[in-house]
Amino acid sequence: MINSDFHIHTCYCDGKDVPENIVLEAISRGMKKIGFSGHSYMDFEGFGMSDEILEKYKSEINRLKQKYKSQIEILLGIELDYFSEVNTEDFDYVIGSVHYIKCGEKIIAIDHTVECFEQGIKECHNDVYELCEKYFETVSDVVNKTNSNIIGHFDLVSKFNEMKNFFDENNERYIKAYTKALNILLKTGKPFEINTGAMSRGYKTFPYPSKKILEYISAHDGSVILSSDAHQKENLMYKFDECEKICKSLNLKIVEL
Repeated sequence: MINSDFHIHTCYCDGKDVPENIVLEAISRGMKKIGFSGHSYMDFEGFGMSDEILEKYKSEINRLKQKYKSQIEILLGIELDYFSEVNTEDFDYVIGSVHYIKCGEKIIAIDHTVECFEQGIKECHNDVYELCEKYFETVSDVVNKTNSNIIGHFDLVSKFNEMKNFFDENNERYIKAYTKALNILLKTGKPFEINTGAMSRGYKTFPYPSKKILEYISAHDGSVILSSDAHQKENLMYKFDECEKICKSLNLKIVEL
């Protein structure tokens, strides 16, 4: 049974809880290891950690490492967006993620709101598959750009699709786009998140990535790491039991940091 979680957000970015309360929750659940992964800063959005906040975040996580070292192992991580420029030398690990794409001169938010996503489709010539193609083209370069240890929510572009049916995930263009990205990322040997964040927030009933994508990862000897993308302590290890069953059924290798 997996009892670690490495994608956790706190009040230092867009999470609800102070880190110490999350640590105490993890200890109460008997967790052996957790990793904090605050959002990196970008000058065109508002929930990443500024330089000043980032230093406070690092100091607090490092303080907690020492305070609770006899009870739980704590890692200092960061979720580094593709368009962010943050020095990651001080971190134990990096999650490489894509939350935005560029369409011409426009920056399009992939996962903020349904309305933002709808506007993004309009910016991509009213062609949702063009948006998806640009998204997966960007994702294909995320390890190269961020030097990440973990590939974050690979098909984040599907966040609102279960609610609104924006596109057909069996469409040939969509499959071709994600397959091309997968083939590039699989060569890096980095694990893909099985991320339950959209499930805990009510957007999806299946984690990222989709079952078809997980089948492809398994068939090509890729690995996965379970991740809650928790923004509050109650969602630590959210539905990891279900994820482990999915992995077993697909013969997927689960790794931990």
